[in-house]
Amino acid sequence: MLEKIINQVIEVAKQAGAFIREERLKFDPDKIEYKGLNDLVSYVDKTAESMIVKGLEVILPEAGFLTEEKTLNRKGERYNWIVDPLDGTTNFIHGVPVFAVSIALTDNNEPVAGVVYEVNQDECFYGWKDGGAYLNGKKINVSKAPKIADTLLATGFPYYDFKRQGPYIELFTELMQSCHGLRRLGAASVDLAYTACGRFDGYYEYNLKPWDIAAGVIIVREAGGDVTDFNGGQNPLGDLTSCDVVATNGRVTTELLNTIQKYFQ
Repeated sequence: MLEKIINQVIEVAKQAGAFIREERLKFDPDKIEYKGLNDLVSYVDKTAESMIVKGLEVILPEAGFLTEEKTLNRKGERYNWIVDPLDGTTNFIHGVPVFAVSIALTDNNEPVAGVVYEVNQDECFYGWKDGGAYLNGKKINVSKAPKIADTLLATGFPYYDFKRQGPYIELFTELMQSCHGLRRLGAASVDLAYTACGRFDGYYEYNLKPWDIAAGVIIVREAGGDVTDFNGGQNPLGDLTSCDVVATNGRVTTELLNTIQKYFQ
């Protein structure tokens, strides 16, 4: 069932991605809107989300929806779609070529299938429970780096909630001096996808939303990695409001969590 669903979701994601790619060529920055401090949205996000919702409703009519732009929010009895139509909106608006369509299916709030379509590279990452993880049809696996000293890590920066900025910078400083490097792409779904295929060995970020990470969670896990919250809990989606996430290749999980927990309790 899930494999059949994932193939249909891939088509929905790619159709939305094609629209986003076309709009990027003619996008007018004057058309951006502000949902909150540094929280940007445009007609591209909203239109792409409407396209995605219409496509997903056909695939699994009984499923509910949790969508970033609130095109359709309803609680399904068992299954729910979690949708970010354009993860990396700020990148998109500024012409930075890192943004993606992210679609997850949850079963009783557990991600069981996910697609992350990185529009600029035409890279489609996907996975489903007990089915493995893939990039454009080829199976992917996490890296084999055994310790933080051997890793390339990714993170994200807060853009409106700065209450924990102090300890975050201290954590950043320690990890910066402990690994091969730290990267910040500006799209959590892509960070997770890159962790799943071994480009990154680990990724951490706080104050995310479920639509940022839901698809990436199942892809990383099916690629052989670990995904937890900052306390090591196995449900990084939490209460579906604010999320902390740590994703690794499974080999550096304990070391990275121990380092994070020195600054975030």
